[in-house]
Amino acid sequence: MTNYFLRRLLQSAIVLLAVAMLAFLMFRYIGDPVAQMVGQETTLAERAALRQQLGLNDPVPVQFARFVMQVLQGNFGISYQMGQPVGSLLAERLPATLELSIMAFLFAALAGIPMGIYTALYPTRWLSRVFLVVSLAGISLPTFFIGIMLILLFGVELAWLPTFGRGETVHLGWWTTGLLTVSGWKSILMPAFTLALFQLTFIMRLVRSEMIDVLRADFIKFARARGLSERSINFGHALKNTLVPVMTVAGMQLGSIIAFGIITESVFQWPGIGLLFLQSISTADIPVMSTYLLMVALIFIVINLTVDLLYYAVDPRLRVDSTGGRASP
Repeated sequence: MTNYFLRRLLQSAIVLLAVAMLAFLMFRYIGDPVAQMVGQETTLAERAALRQQLGLNDPVPVQFARFVMQVLQGNFGISYQMGQPVGSLLAERLPATLELSIMAFLFAALAGIPMGIYTALYPTRWLSRVFLVVSLAGISLPTFFIGIMLILLFGVELAWLPTFGRGETVHLGWWTTGLLTVSGWKSILMPAFTLALFQLTFIMRLVRSEMIDVLRADFIKFARARGLSERSINFGHALKNTLVPVMTVAGMQLGSIIAFGIITESVFQWPGIGLLFLQSISTADIPVMSTYLLMVALIFIVINLTVDLLYYAVDPRLRVDSTGGRASP
């Protein structure tokens, strides 16, 4: 177990370094940050002095090495556009993104898994067909379209829910949450559902497919031959074997929700790191963009590492010693 963890940790560090290099090199060519920071009245000499101050005249390898060293020290640089430390900007907006992402993931998992089980056990019932039609719509329709339709229906026509923002928040130290206020709950419902819909349909179809395959397996036939009840077979045997691969994919879906909630945050003007990233693109704010991609890569790596360790602990086949053929302790 320890060797497996250390090996995966080394692989994760290499991946993170590669992502840092790609992000750093890619953003060198999206625009001139100095042009976004100064006005038209700024002279060429002042522009050149600012470029020298920011270290933009240094060779790219020198800039990358300086960037990596600063990141290792917890220094992510200063935002070119806002003039504030990037770390504080992200820390200020991270609670909003995590709150929205976790709510969306819980909604997708708590609704998608039961829907997948139901459609696998009762494929011919009308409710199963309704679930499949809804899942097809969830996969096909773009996220921004779903968000706009929800805003028009529940925000404009019915006026039940707010159309933008996070609502009233409560400060718990450095963390801010809207889940302790009524307006916060109202504000998070539509963006959380919008962000969760695709993940919900994906999880539902995955659970359905895996459970159908498991129900056709030989050990299920043997369980029926032994006279076990359908409830015991479906939930005691089939469901356990279904959730092992689903756990791996669902963990990665959480990373996808956090990383790709940019469109949802933009539609609902949710004050998270995704909206900050979009704003930084329009102003060529390289420190913010590079740090955002690094953070997203780190989230994926941590989730992937956690899921791998859980999978390693759950599936005894992964613990088989390749030399002796015995399970490792």
